[in-house]
Amino acid sequence: MQTSGFIFLKKAPFIKLLLPLMAGIILQWHLQIALNTWMIIFLFSLLILLVLFLLPVFERFRYASVNGIIISVVFLSLGATLAWYKDIRHNRQWIGNFYKENDAVLVTLQEPLSEKTKSYKALAAVTAIGMNEKIIPVKGNIILYFQKDLPDGQAGSLLPDLHYGSQIVFTKPLQTIKNSGNPGSFDYGRYCLFQDISYQAYLKPGDFTVLSKKNEHWFGKFIVRSREKVLAILRNNIKSEKELGLAEALLIGYKDDLDKPLVQSYSNTGVVHVIAISGLHLGLIYWLLVLLLKPVKKRKNLRWLNPLLIISSLWLFSLLAGAQPSVLRSAVMFTCIVLGENFSRRTTIYNTLAFSAFLLLCYNPYWLWDVGFQLSYAAVLSIVIFMQTIYNWFYIKNKILDFIWKLNAVTIAAQILTVPLSLYHFHQFPNFFLITNFIAVPLSSIIVLGEILLCAVSVFPAMAMLIGKILSGLIWLLNTFIERIDSLPFAIWDGIQITIPQTILLIITVTGISYWLMEKQKNGFITGLIALLAFSVLRSYSFSQVNNQKKLIVYNVPQHPAIDFISGRKYVYSGDTALLTDDFLRNFHIKPSRVLHRIEPVQTLSDLFVTETYFQFCSKRIMQIEDGYSFEKSQQPLAVDVLILSRSPKIYLNTLTKYFTPGIIVFDGSDPSWKIKYWKKDCDSLHIPYYDVNEKGAFVMKLN
Repeated sequence: MQTSGFIFLKKAPFIKLLLPLMAGIILQWHLQIALNTWMIIFLFSLLILLVLFLLPVFERFRYASVNGIIISVVFLSLGATLAWYKDIRHNRQWIGNFYKENDAVLVTLQEPLSEKTKSYKALAAVTAIGMNEKIIPVKGNIILYFQKDLPDGQAGSLLPDLHYGSQIVFTKPLQTIKNSGNPGSFDYGRYCLFQDISYQAYLKPGDFTVLSKKNEHWFGKFIVRSREKVLAILRNNIKSEKELGLAEALLIGYKDDLDKPLVQSYSNTGVVHVIAISGLHLGLIYWLLVLLLKPVKKRKNLRWLNPLLIISSLWLFSLLAGAQPSVLRSAVMFTCIVLGENFSRRTTIYNTLAFSAFLLLCYNPYWLWDVGFQLSYAAVLSIVIFMQTIYNWFYIKNKILDFIWKLNAVTIAAQILTVPLSLYHFHQFPNFFLITNFIAVPLSSIIVLGEILLCAVSVFPAMAMLIGKILSGLIWLLNTFIERIDSLPFAIWDGIQITIPQTILLIITVTGISYWLMEKQKNGFITGLIALLAFSVLRSYSFSQVNNQKKLIVYNVPQHPAIDFISGRKYVYSGDTALLTDDFLRNFHIKPSRVLHRIEPVQTLSDLFVTETYFQFCSKRIMQIEDGYSFEKSQQPLAVDVLILSRSPKIYLNTLTKYFTPGIIVFDGSDPSWKIKYWKKDCDSLHIPYYDVNEKGAFVMKLN
């Protein structure tokens, strides 16, 4: 296996450069090392390489291993340096270095307004701030929310006409984007920072001024107008809202009109990838182009035209799809594949994939954390490795059936390396993914091709309307099939929690055993078995930990009190009953914690005593005071370990101390920030410890 591995790396040298580059990016993000340190390492390593290069050939051969290590250090420091520069906070013109409350902020909208339930949302680039009668150029992105001014459904009557390129000025204070801080929750702050977004603001119609001059870029204007034209074609010819929403998402990744329960059904059945514009769509376009351009490739004098037409068409589709990062990454990947196939006979697909990933990470190192980036490369790599072997399981003479089996062989192959990543990121496994993909992949491919045809013939209204009706029927069929599968019992294995080390061990297990099955190499089986054993040990250890856990968690849920009492793998919930029925709030704020702790609900716990507002959990006394709470006079204050204030009770803390002696006071997410400010001052004067979940995230107390 070592010999074959050496030959493999020799054929795919970019893998040896990609791995240290990725390591440097990860190190820089987690350690935040100064740029000067990396520059010194980088220059010193280059100097050593130069010295080794000047040695005689025989001496260079003796130090070949040292040469390899130094090259790895060079690219490790390169990755770290790229990550440092990509961090907007290190830019001297970053808005965070200058902005102060009440400064005037000049921004340019980077996209059309997107309608939400209670507001309109748009990404904006900050171009300048006004400070002490000075205009300071700054950089950075912010998220703007514009209030819907009429609650009766006539929203937007007072909102000015805002589009891509519109410039507005406002003095409304910017709010720093923070995470909820709940255990296991999505790191929204990091997600925004990776897109150079640090702040957000909520604006009412009278809070801002629209400048007459727009700040448009021709490229951005072309993308916006192209998307609007495609959307107009789809809306004119597909009338049903549910089918239209999916058609928009399938073709150009426009998700504002998607039905949320429908999206959840696609996710639960393992085919949500057909909605996201990514490698699947580019692969379909690539396959179609290769098929159509076969006559061109056969003619020697026109062979140069083949890669040019394929690459141009792929990038044109990517731009029409909104030039989103996911589709651009796929475009780069397929561009490298096309160039590798047409201009280099010695390269391998593994080297091509590594080269494309290398380029993408040099452009944006933080794509390494992007789920789409990880799944795209895992899927393509998995297809390259396993597809042919799986396809060879059956020999089918009928060309149509053979084509259908080939599509499903691709689907099965793609799952092999993506399943561990999906389990880590989404904590669920669709049990019927083979059935749904068997129908959804070919049907969605036909729909995408049909939508492209619809756009091509849109100048002929009668033909466009006919194709629109056919597409509506096909999309209805696809949606109905997915919803029916989702409604079946045991359609999804939910609540799966695995760590990063466990995910890596799963990938090694799958890779090793697959290598053994395909190449008949015992070393692959041994490697896979050892990795599986290590995974089992880590898994068992994590279960032993959660079986003995005892915790009190006060969640950070805006405008809602929410508390979990956890004992082992069971929990009792106390809080707003609205969170029991609101799937979005529960899934976003609370479910990640319950998945992380591997807990299930019960009515009672043996070590929890509950009255209306008093809880005795293990050895701790917990009191929850809400608005309307009536105090009972007692001779002496009741000592409690944790005092939770919820729903903005009308109390003064110096009065509260007459009835309770708290070990710590917790302000939960249902308390307004203005009132918490006064409570904090009272706590400081009374020397009482406090914890604000709105500021610090969930309050977690371990009780063992």
